[in-house]
Formats: sequence, structure tokens, C-alpha cells
Amino acid sequence: MPQRPPNTTTPAPIPSPRPDAIRVEGAREHNLKNVTLDIPKKAITVFTGVSGSGKSSLVFDTIAAESQRQLNETFSSFARHRLPHHGQPAVDRLANLSVAIVVDQKRLGGNARSTVGTATDIQALLRLLFSRVATPHVGEATVFSFNNVEGMCPACEGLGSIAAVDVDALLDRAKSLNEGAIRHPLFDVGTARWKRYVLSGYFDNDKPLDAYSPEEWELLLNAEALKPPHPLKGWWASSRYEGLIPRFERSFLRGKSDEELAADTALSAVVTRGPCPACHGARLKPEVLRARIAGRNIAELTALSITALHGALREVQGPVAAPIVVAACERLGQLVGLGLGYLTLDRQTATLSGGESQRVKMLRHLGSSLTDLTYVFDEPSTGLHPRDVAQLNALLVRLRDKGNTLLVVEHDPQVIAIADHVVDMGPGAGVDGGHVVFQGPISGEGGLMASETLTGQCLRRRGAPKAAVRAPGGWLPLHGVTLHNLRNVSVDIPRGVLTCVVGVAGSGKSSLINGAFARRHPEAVCIDQRSLGGSRRANIATYTGIADPIRHLFARANRVGASLFSTNSDGACPACKGLGETQLDMAFMDTLVSVCEQCRGRRFRDEVLGYRLRGKAIDEVMAMQASEARGFFTEPEIHATLERIERVGLGYMSLGQPLSTLSGGERQRVKLATELRDNARIFIFDEPTTGLHLADVDRLLALMNALVDDGATLLVIEHNTDVIRQADWVIEMGPSAGAEGGHVTFQGTPAELAADKRSVTGPFLGM
Repeated sequence: MPQRPPNTTTPAPIPSPRPDAIRVEGAREHNLKNVTLDIPKKAITVFTGVSGSGKSSLVFDTIAAESQRQLNETFSSFARHRLPHHGQPAVDRLANLSVAIVVDQKRLGGNARSTVGTATDIQALLRLLFSRVATPHVGEATVFSFNNVEGMCPACEGLGSIAAVDVDALLDRAKSLNEGAIRHPLFDVGTARWKRYVLSGYFDNDKPLDAYSPEEWELLLNAEALKPPHPLKGWWASSRYEGLIPRFERSFLRGKSDEELAADTALSAVVTRGPCPACHGARLKPEVLRARIAGRNIAELTALSITALHGALREVQGPVAAPIVVAACERLGQLVGLGLGYLTLDRQTATLSGGESQRVKMLRHLGSSLTDLTYVFDEPSTGLHPRDVAQLNALLVRLRDKGNTLLVVEHDPQVIAIADHVVDMGPGAGVDGGHVVFQGPISGEGGLMASETLTGQCLRRRGAPKAAVRAPGGWLPLHGVTLHNLRNVSVDIPRGVLTCVVGVAGSGKSSLINGAFARRHPEAVCIDQRSLGGSRRANIATYTGIADPIRHLFARANRVGASLFSTNSDGACPACKGLGETQLDMAFMDTLVSVCEQCRGRRFRDEVLGYRLRGKAIDEVMAMQASEARGFFTEPEIHATLERIERVGLGYMSLGQPLSTLSGGERQRVKLATELRDNARIFIFDEPTTGLHLADVDRLLALMNALVDDGATLLVIEHNTDVIRQADWVIEMGPSAGAEGGHVTFQGTPAELAADKRSVTGPFLGM
């Protein structure tokens, strides 16, 4: 491990690490300020603090990273070369580490063959069950796998859907071939593929396609490989003619995943994906689908919600079925307990949200008999209704009671309440954070609840439902909505107020607002948690549009070209290409990442760093926090943008902060900062409190109220009770999730919701 530089004074002796605690000494990763602490083992330790205070730097980038790095070193060089590489964190010493398992919010991903059933191994149990007790008997367990050639539908190869050419999108029937009737760039007029049709001799190339005879249409679209009898000059002697559809399927569609098709924008514009006409989405051969248990085949069971499937399997009787049913029902029950009862086993993992992915990952560990592990969770309550957080807590306690150590980064008071130990980071964010401001129990004398830290103060505060609510300035009707689990739903959205849309996960909130409402009101600005895009070079300045004005200010002040002040252009350090660091592939060892020796991490050429604007070099400006930069720049365009960044609570971020390092909540606020300039009248927020400390929620509420006071209409999909209490109007979806949801179960004020005994959300508003 790297050693701290020698000190001129004699340091106080550091006590030996307790055997029952993880010892961290001198952690300096990112903004950590030489942090030293003991974390009790076989306990739940929750790490709190504002966004950017250093929680993730301590838990993920220091403790978990070093545990995984040392574990990887125990494998052979062959295995290590294929495992994720973890650099050595900036810390003096870590003692008493156990194997760390990180359960984060990264999406499970996977291709079209990866489903909730395959990811949780429940699909394997169902296959085994069908091979033992289904009638008629059609074979062993492998026959019931859509990923095995023995069982998969041959037409769609087990995908359940097929990609097909959308003829209406591909062809402009009003045009001729010479006028560019084929709407795909690879078939543009003059290209080689275009010549395959105009030189074939089969068509009048100046004739509009809508004038083609049925025979010509068939020839253009569906003809198999033919040798043209009378090709025009320029035709290739050895070539054969082929219709557009078989050519597209052979050249562009065969073997392509949904992700690959979606990535090709030109291709996805002319291709549709629909249910396989042979298996109708069941993925399996007809003879396999004849095997049934209690009247259902395996595809019909996996299409049930997890809650419904759990109930259906419990009805399956018999000594052969019993042990398989018990194992499957245990896992299904755990998914229900994690608030995922609305999912189906045939749901593709790539479509799961970050919170859903994290909870599916949790299931893998709940049934494990391994102990003395360190589980690291990244805000596991994300996306969960307060009702489901209680079930999540029970599962976390269960993991601890098996003899494991749990490190949980979290903001939700319900999760913080079950902590055996709390580490509060702060006192602020960015350069103002990086210290342990409290460590100890949650309650009692000397506990976090009694402390004067920002977290302690917020936890002591108990809000009440808003009494004086704003009156709507009109209504936005949304009638007859049928989408996903919504069936002919009608609701009126109030104008000019803050409306919260609540309900358990899967109840239909997003379908109603992000789906139906957003489609009918395209002028609405949607602020969600999706990636901001861009390469690893993209940062706050480039995304918000102030990078170019800053470069031009430097250029005018120094009478040089603006491209000199871009790390993507002429000013970039030639050694690191403007990244500020170099990477050396060490084969089976960790990739060696080091600060660029030529630019010393400053990313620009030396001569560029000699240019100044008001006494600052370009790298110094990009290292400024937004709040500091707001005082540095007086130019209206830059100043206004920085003011918006600070207004949304991101004043602690540097202008050069890479977008790839932002949390989901930070991404939303960066998007909001860019949207505030456009004077939008309708805003849709999708769980905006994700990743926010309780104090940051207050700041967000102040911003939302300011938008409403300025005449905007806000629709907020949210589980956070602090936000719900301060709404003017609440729409609750439910009563449950999936097929048991999709109804508007309540409309009214927060106080009315708190008093509604039928509400799932109401009881939590008094907490």
C-alpha cells in the first residue's frame, strides 16, 4: 500500500485494528480528507451525507475496490486477465477486510435471451418442474429452454419476436427508383446497392412505385436470387438479383440483437419487431408448449406476474413436485418482498431500471449459505414505495443475521433507522466534504438523531401534510388511456400546481405520466434519470453549453484561436490526448492508470496553460466549482447558466466534472438546469429525489415551488414522503402492481390522502 509522506512532527500512535471491525486509515480517494475510522463487522452500517460528501468514495472506491482487488490477486494470471481490474485506492491501510460483494444500481443488461427468470434461476426450476410432472411428457428439462436448440422455436430462434422490414417506412411509393424511392442511406441514388435494382432490367426506373403492377411489386420486394435475363449496361456479369426484403433480412437483420438494431438509427427507422408468427411470443416449439401443469404451459406461467405465479405454483401438489415448488416459491416470495411482484419472469433484464436491477441482484445472495461476507449496497430503497422499504429492511436484517457485514449508502430515513452503526460524511459536498462528521448509533444519547450534523437535524424534523394548497388554474384532461397495465383510465391533471403521482412500483405511474400524458402534451419537459450521453470527455461545461463561450473569452483575451482551449482539439496534451491520464495495459495485472507526466494531469499543452483570463489558466477555470465560477464570470450567458446550476443544488460541482461520474439524481438536476432557460410551462419529474440527502430534498422542493409560483405546472412521480406532503394535489395509482394496478385509486390533497384508510401511501404521510 502507498505510504503517507513523512511528517516533521511525531504522529500520534494509531491503535491496532479491532478484530471485529474493518479498519480504514488515511483514505484520500477523490475528496476524502485523510479519513480514519473503524466500521463494525457483522452489523449494518449506513453511510449518510449530502450528495458529493464522499460516501461512495469511501465505501465503493476505497473499501469495496481494495477488497475486490486483493481477491482477484488470489486467482491465476489467466483468470485475472479476464476479471474486472481494480486500481489501488489512495489509502494508507485497510485491515480486516472480507470478500466484498457490490450490489449496485447498474442495470443488468444482457441480450434478448436474458430474462428475470434466467437471471434469478427460477426459470431453471420451472423447466425441472415441467420435465417431472407436466403432461404430456415431452422430454427433459433442456427441452423447455428457449436458449436450447431442442426446445427453441425455429422461426425466431427462441427470441419470441422477429425483426421485419417495414415496407411503408422503407419505400416512398410516390417516387421512382431514380428519384430515390428506397429510403435507406445504403440504397441512395448512385450507390452500388441502388444499382442492383435500376440496372437489373426488371423495372422502369422513372416509374413511381405506386404505379407498379402486383407482379412488379412482388419482384421488387420478395424475389429470391435470380439471374436477370436482360440487365442494363453496367450490371455485374456474375451477380444475381434479389428482392429488397430477403436482401435486408440476409444483410442487415440476421443475427442482430434488439440493442444492435436500435443502435443503427438508419436501420431501426425501416425495421419493426413484433411477436413471432410461429410461436406468438412463447419462444418454444409447439410440441413443447403442449406440456401443461394445471392447464398452463411454461410460457403461460412465465407471463404471469410474479405474485400471481407464486400463488399458482403453491397449488401444485405431489411428492415429486413438492421440493421444486418449495424452492421456486421461496425465491418468488423474496421477489415479492423486494417489491417486484409486478414483474414477469419473461421480462427482459435489459428493460429493468437501476433500482429493479439492484433488487434482482439481491435475490442471488439471499439464498446463499456463505457467511462472513461484506455486502455493499448503493441506495437499495431507490424506486421503492414506503410500504416496500419495510420489506427491504427485513431482507437486509436477514443478510446481517447470517453473519455478514452490510455497508449501505442511503438517504431514506426508513433504511437509516435499522442501522446498527451510522457514518455521516460531510459537512458539505465536493471540496467541502470528505470528513467523517459523525459515527455511532442512530438513536439514544450521543446518537445521530441527537447530533447537530445536517443529517441529524433533518432526521429530527417531522413534516405534516400541506394544509394551504394552491388552487388549480384549470385542468388538463387525460381520458381513455390504455397502455401497459392501464385500461381505459381517465383522470384530470390540475394546471399551475405541484401534483405528485404516487403508488407502489409497477402501479402504472410512469405509464400514465411518462407514457400517455407526455405523448398528448409533447411540449412538456421530461426530467428523468437516463444517461446524459456523450463520451468520457463530456463534462458539466460542455453539456450545459458554457464551454464554447469560455473558450472564446480565452481566445479574445489572448488573440489566439478558440480551439486551443479544447481538450478535444488543438490544445490537447499530445501525450494523453487531453484526458489528463495515461493507461498502460499490464496484461493479467491491473491496468496501470497514472497522471500524465507531460501535462501533469492538466490536460492541455504547456503553451496553452500560459494563456490567462483574469489571471486564471483554462485548466484552473475548469477546476472551479460552479458556485465559485459564478463570481468569476460576469458575462450574461455564462453567469445565467451557472446561476441555474447552483439553483438546482449543484454548485459544488466543478465545470470539468465528467458526466460519467454523476448519480441519477445529479443527472436529473443537470438536465433541469439546462431546461430552465427555455421557459417551459409543464415539467415532468421522474423520482427526482433519487440520490438526494434530506437537506437536498428541501432545496429541490424550494426550486419546484418557485417554478409553480412562476406559472409552471409540475407533475412529479415520487415515493419520498417529504415531497408528497408538500404537494398541492396527489394522484394515487394502484391498488397494487402489474395486473392488480393500473387504476386511479385517489385524487385530492395530501391531507385528504393521509386520512384515506384505503390508501397504500396515506399511512406513511404522518411518519
